[in-house]
Amino acid sequence: MLTTATLRDKILGSLAGACLADALGAPTEQRSIREIREVFGGRVETFVAAPADSPFAHGKAAGHITDDSSQLLMLAEAYIRHDGVITPEVVADMLIRWSGNPEYFPHFAGPSTRAAIERLKAGADPRETGKQGRLTTEGTSNGGAMRVAPAGLVHAGNIEAAVRDAHINCIPSHHTNIGVAGAGAIAASVATALLPTASLTDIVRAARTGATLGAALGSREGRHVAGPSVAARIDLACSLALRADDIDEAVEAITATVGTGLAAAEACPAAVGFVVAAGGDPYLAAIAAANAGDDSDTVGCMAGSIAGALSGIQAIPEELYKQVCEVNNLDLEALADRLTPLAERSLESAARATPRPG
Repeated sequence: MLTTATLRDKILGSLAGACLADALGAPTEQRSIREIREVFGGRVETFVAAPADSPFAHGKAAGHITDDSSQLLMLAEAYIRHDGVITPEVVADMLIRWSGNPEYFPHFAGPSTRAAIERLKAGADPRETGKQGRLTTEGTSNGGAMRVAPAGLVHAGNIEAAVRDAHINCIPSHHTNIGVAGAGAIAASVATALLPTASLTDIVRAARTGATLGAALGSREGRHVAGPSVAARIDLACSLALRADDIDEAVEAITATVGTGLAAAEACPAAVGFVVAAGGDPYLAAIAAANAGDDSDTVGCMAGSIAGALSGIQAIPEELYKQVCEVNNLDLEALADRLTPLAERSLESAARATPRPG
């Protein structure tokens, strides 16, 4: 039985895990594992200010979040304003409003998101902007997936609904088979992680199902782009995590084989793999992503949102949680309070739809 209090703590854990991992990985972004250890004197396990040569986070205080969790939180607010229902227009409006904050835009904007915002500001139809382009790198990055956790939080326990909204979330900016597959994997994982009986095996299965459903939606309704299977790479990342003797070995293997870069087919499978390597612990998953380098903040944000939903706010180090909220002026508890009724509604709907024995 999942009580309201427990569900709320799992939602808060997801929000906090995403923000903590985003902030932890911001200073290490675009660096290799070796560079991270050289620059920071070993593994990064707490918030540090970004060095001056950091390509995106330079000048930001220790604990400062980036585009990843800032967009995630804005999407959560959009769900609340619209009573749990989003449209491509709602997502487009959110992106435009996000771009008005100089703390994040333009320096933290990814290439597909930046291009979409420019088109949207010029008056383009948000149902068309995410599938424009001819290059295989356009619309296939992880920008739709990094912010998508609220689709899983709102549709607790409902993989199909979470993936449907992951698709809607991608339409203005990442409307391709790969972009939607990555977002579908993360949304489905979060939705499943909220269930009281969820295990790591359940989360991996949900991620794979979400990636498969998302790829089909993106291919059918968006732009089909050449590239690797997100679902297959989830299998690979998780198998590497399970074979590793410790989390450092898992990070090395996943980074070298799957990658932790901007592409959704790298970042999203890596995030799920790090959750497995961390045994579902959001702090350990955040450390794994931060020390993997490349697109470390984004991979961490996704991994933290999944593991935080699984383990709850109790698994988030209190001191780091307070610090990330203070540095970024966040009230995650109030946000979790407002998301919880939407998640409960999803669980109640699922319970009514389940046939009773006999």
